[in-house]
Amino acid sequence: MIIESVVVGPLLVNCYVLGCESSREGVVLDPGHDVERILSVVSRHGLKVVSVINTHGHFDHTGGNKKIVNETGAGLLIHELDAPMLTRAVDTAAMFGLTAENSPPPTRFLTESEFIPFGKFRLQVLHTPGHTPGGCSLFIDGMVFTGDTLFSDSVGRTDFPGGSSVALGKSIREKLLVLPDDTLVYPGHGPSTTIGRERRHNPYLTPSGVM
Repeated sequence: MIIESVVVGPLLVNCYVLGCESSREGVVLDPGHDVERILSVVSRHGLKVVSVINTHGHFDHTGGNKKIVNETGAGLLIHELDAPMLTRAVDTAAMFGLTAENSPPPTRFLTESEFIPFGKFRLQVLHTPGHTPGGCSLFIDGMVFTGDTLFSDSVGRTDFPGGSSVALGKSIREKLLVLPDDTLVYPGHGPSTTIGRERRHNPYLTPSGVM
């Protein structure tokens, strides 16, 4: 499987391009900004993007939706609970002194445990609310893309509208920490890690932590 990350925008979001080598079908996760760079990766691998997926609705992860959907014709997927944020990206970004584009409406909504195909691969949707009500993680072949739910040595903020520390803790315990220790974690910001490392060393997840 093709996996390439592109760090985009002023908030340094990890956008991921995933592809199937045999069919050349691909998906793009969280195209928050710098769409030309993302499309350059897509072109270099000769991929046809079949789905654009937002792990959650914050503008730094959705700001490039419009351009990339228009360029590729791909379907746009997000959880129903976060879909209202798509039309508020401009206003929300302005609160941080930044710019973004509002997104077109989703083609359809992500649902718990569904599989999103690209070529011979399938991403499994895990609804992991807490950072946002509709936050989702995506599991495939010993890897999980966690958006802003779980990071290396940290967890997602819950002080934004719709955030919940109780929901975040439940999501991490019941959806992510049940995965094998060697599961690779690809977060929405920062370096990759593993479930085992975070179980042992993440200060928010250890017995003395807050989760």
